[in-house]
Amino acid sequence: MPRTVLEQFPAGGPRGSWPAEEFAAARRVEGVAAEVVMDLEQDAFLVVVPQQSSDRGR
Repeated sequence: MPRTVLEQFPAGGPRGSWPAEEFAAARRVEGVAAEVVMDLEQDAFLVVVPQQSSDRGR
């Protein structure tokens, strides 16, 4: 499933801070299907959305 990265956050944030989750939650309030995934190679959390196919409905 292709996805688009909206934002990237370092995995080593301050204790008790979840900036990627907060960013994704704010996007969901706006109606965007955002979710958080971990990029192990970059040691970062990514906020992603499903990529929209341009040929839907054809």
